[in-house]
Amino acid sequence: MSIPKEKLIWMYKTMFKSRYYEETIEKNYMADKSPFNIGAGLIPGEMHLSTGQEPAAVGIIAHLTDEDAVTSPHRLHHHAIAKGVNLNKMTAEIYGKVTGLSKGKGGHMHLFDSSVKYSASGIVASGMPQGLGTALAAKKRGSDAVTVNFIGEGATNAGAFHESLNMAALWNLPYIVVVEDNLYGISVSKDDATPIESNDMRAPAYNIVGEKVTENDPIEMYKVSERAVERARTGNGPTIIEIETYRYMGHFQGDPEVYREEGEVEELRAKDPIDKMRKSLIEDGVYTEIELTKQEKLVKEEVDKAFKFAQESDYPVPESAFEDVFTP
Repeated sequence: MSIPKEKLIWMYKTMFKSRYYEETIEKNYMADKSPFNIGAGLIPGEMHLSTGQEPAAVGIIAHLTDEDAVTSPHRLHHHAIAKGVNLNKMTAEIYGKVTGLSKGKGGHMHLFDSSVKYSASGIVASGMPQGLGTALAAKKRGSDAVTVNFIGEGATNAGAFHESLNMAALWNLPYIVVVEDNLYGISVSKDDATPIESNDMRAPAYNIVGEKVTENDPIEMYKVSERAVERARTGNGPTIIEIETYRYMGHFQGDPEVYREEGEVEELRAKDPIDKMRKSLIEDGVYTEIELTKQEKLVKEEVDKAFKFAQESDYPVPESAFEDVFTP
């Protein structure tokens, strides 16, 4: 299958943007936390980075439209960026500023942007029932919109995973679950938590299709996702896609990562998907190195402006804590 040039460029630029965005977050998050104090600094609280997992997002979101919905777990920035969440408002939300997506009240694990049909939750597997609802709504309306739920491999052992897939299959919903197998659920290896080799193998239990992407490959993810999105749009039901991907960082920033083997991250970075795609774009004549460098510069400027916007925005006034709160 030939991938259109504009899609390849979008995928590369979006992965590059996600990577640079998180490198900037890492620098700003850790700058004022020495010795490490999770509650200190301009970005207090936990921070979960998806550095290394970018192919999972771009490979499938490249096929989505503005009408399609995406839900994410706590490791989410690459999904949000690929779905087109407003970068200024997203960054302000992470900083807890009033100009954020949720006026600074949601933080980095609870990004929500209804304008691009994107939401996230820090509760493991909780995005699946929500995504089930958007998929059901699309079907009831006679729309061809699909829903993509991103989860980590640890979430496949949660009840919501099985309940949601059972209903999605029973109702033949336009529903795709992308399982990002990044080797660890917090600090527990997948081998110690899941009795099967790959979660796409669970698909036959729901009478749906399962697909597997190996080696963190954005091109293969694109091809597999094209089939899954087409099935969903044409009324042929849900899909489970599992992609072998890698997080180069700890479960959270400040994680001592004592569970990793020595040299593991270095080995993973040696086969970095962004570096590999950049090289192939140049070798295949899709883009010259000069053109790519120019585009990378523009992406960095966009990200830098978003952080400047967030840092210069105001914090909410204390009284606003009583606003936007459910009261019976």
